[in-house]
Amino acid sequence: MNNDEFKGGTRYVAGKVEKTVGDTIDSRDWKVNGVVDQVAGAAQHTYGRARSIASDAIDSAPELAEEARDRLKVAGARLADSAQHGGRAAAQTARDQPALWAVAAAIGGYALAWFVHARRA
Repeated sequence: MNNDEFKGGTRYVAGKVEKTVGDTIDSRDWKVNGVVDQVAGAAQHTYGRARSIASDAIDSAPELAEEARDRLKVAGARLADSAQHGGRAAAQTARDQPALWAVAAAIGGYALAWFVHARRA
């Protein structure tokens, strides 16, 4: 809790008391001053809270960045391993069944050519 949070909270409570006194003695000036102090105190408290949150975020930013960098390295390594394994499996299948791959490549090529050159209504 910083100074603005504390002072704002104190001013808000003081305004609440001032308004209650104004209600009790039926004084318009006390009521208005109490409401003004409540609003100003709430605004100051909110400002102080925002400063605290921003300060906490700034303080923790390097740690969060380091954690994100580590997670990206792990994810990249996993993706590379997966792609390498998938590539090896595809190469082995192509060696085992070359006719199947030739047919698949011909169909894929025809589909791509149709997609690129076909006239659409």
